[in-house]
Amino acid sequence: MKLEKNDKLLMIGDSITDVGRARPVGEGLFDAYGNGYVNFVKGLLDCSYPELAIRVVNMGCSGDTVRQLKERWQTDVIDQNPQWLSIMIGINDVWRQFDIPKQLENHIMLDEYEATLCELIGKVRPSLKGLVLMTPYYIEPCLDDAMRARMDQYGVVMKKLADQYDAIFVDTQKAMNGMLEHFHSSYLAWDRVHPNVSGHMALAKAFLKSIDFEF
Repeated sequence: MKLEKNDKLLMIGDSITDVGRARPVGEGLFDAYGNGYVNFVKGLLDCSYPELAIRVVNMGCSGDTVRQLKERWQTDVIDQNPQWLSIMIGINDVWRQFDIPKQLENHIMLDEYEATLCELIGKVRPSLKGLVLMTPYYIEPCLDDAMRARMDQYGVVMKKLADQYDAIFVDTQKAMNGMLEHFHSSYLAWDRVHPNVSGHMALAKAFLKSIDFEF
C-alpha cells in the first residue's frame, strides 16, 4: 500500500466528504469522521493496517465549491500539515449552474474551476508525499442529461490536473456507473448527488483501490 507508517491523510471536499463530521477538525472519538466514505476509509485502514497507525482527518464542508475551498485552504489544509491529501470537489460548482440558473455570480465555470484548483494544489503539492484527486460525479446513467454531461467535463479537468501534478486519479463517476448498471439512481441517492451507504462504500472502495489497499 502507498501510505506508510504514521502518515496523516487529510480528505477535503463538499457535503459528500463532510457527512456530519466533527468541527472544527474531523478527527477524534465517536462520529468525528462523519457517516460517509471518509469514515469507511478510516475504518478499513485501521482494521487492515493497524500497525501503520495511519491518521485520517475529514475536512469536508457541505455546500463548498472551489471558491470556499480557497478561502479555507490555509487553515484546513496547509496548517494541518498532512503527508497525504485527497480532494473531491466540483459537484456544487456544477449543480449551482442548474438549481440556481439565474444567479450567475454563484456559477463556477470550467475555467475558474481549473484555475482555482491549480492555484491551491500548487501551494501544497511540494510538501506532500502523495496527492489523490477524485472526480465529481452525478448519479445519472443518461450521458445526454445536461447536468451529467457538464459533470463529466469537470471530471476531465480533474484527470488533467492529476496528470499535471503527479497525483493519483480516482474516477468516482466510473464507480457510480458500475452500480447504475444494476440499480436505479433513486436507490442510490434521492437527489442523484448525496449517496446512501452503498454509494459511499463505492467511493471508499474506489479510493482505497487507488492507493493499492489490499482487501
